[in-house]
Amino acid sequence: MDIAVGDILVMKKNHPCGENRFLVLRVGMDFKLKCLGCGREMMLTRQKAEKAARKVEKKSE
Repeated sequence: MDIAVGDILVMKKNHPCGENRFLVLRVGMDFKLKCLGCGREMMLTRQKAEKAARKVEKKSE
């Protein structure tokens, strides 16, 4: 998957706050994601993040 900082991942499952869209803050072996609903930041492994993502919304340049 081609995921970059600033992209938005639409996940298969919702965050406990009800939102399923996350902003990518960092990429590498781990992804740092920020929930667009409540603002909580979390780290996921690349494998889990790519498996859980339904769609990638690219940042507009």
